[in-house]
Amino acid sequence: MEYIQYNSASRVATITLNRPDKRNALNSAMVTELYSVLKKAEQDKDIKIVILKANGDAFCAGADLAYLKELSQFTYEENLTDSMQLKKMFKQIYSMDKVVIAQVEGHAIAGGAGLATVCDLVFSVPGAKFGFTEVKIGFVPAIVSVFAIRKFGESHTKSLLLSGKLISAEDAKSVGLVNFISEKATINSEVNTYVNSLLTNTSGNSLALTKKLIREIQQKNLDNALDFAAELNAKARDSDDCKKGINAFLNKEKLVW
Repeated sequence: MEYIQYNSASRVATITLNRPDKRNALNSAMVTELYSVLKKAEQDKDIKIVILKANGDAFCAGADLAYLKELSQFTYEENLTDSMQLKKMFKQIYSMDKVVIAQVEGHAIAGGAGLATVCDLVFSVPGAKFGFTEVKIGFVPAIVSVFAIRKFGESHTKSLLLSGKLISAEDAKSVGLVNFISEKATINSEVNTYVNSLLTNTSGNSLALTKKLIREIQQKNLDNALDFAAELNAKARDSDDCKKGINAFLNKEKLVW
């Protein structure tokens, strides 16, 4: 692959955006490569956690200039095809069974902020800036808005997407875009510590079902959401992981997943 690095070890897949000379800006080929490796991680039964990070000073600066110029010449049908590919990549991150953690060590702008938004958890360095700047160049942050409303709520989504303003990591944490702020010198170790805790203390099946629960109940009314939750609860109880966990708990045994 030209723009993405992929490594897997010890049940963790690390996906690295590798276009530092362009501030890891997205183009069509990069989106396609990213989707490909996300599918690879999803289908690998040995993988439990995915880390998304980037080489260079920026996490991701959105679409690159050449790509923007190309898009401006597209027909509606060509733009729709391109948008559907971006949608597919964002949805893959959001809906995959594995926990996806963004390790943001530089600015995440436009599509880069979108990447952080669809991840399950975000670690950021203090100096990173976040922003959905599409409206400043006549674009619409269309696809990411679907996920942003779910994550930040309507009020914060309007504030961020309508203004196109850049916000600090601290402000991003206050609206729910960032979960943890770590210094540059320690972010690797802090992410690894968190990942190791998930690897050893949590059931992979339970993580997948919990993600599904959170994802699905938001679009259901109260009664349907409760019915879905009850059904998922019964399904989890019938799993090997749950039976193993209950047995260990009852016998006061230390369980390492």
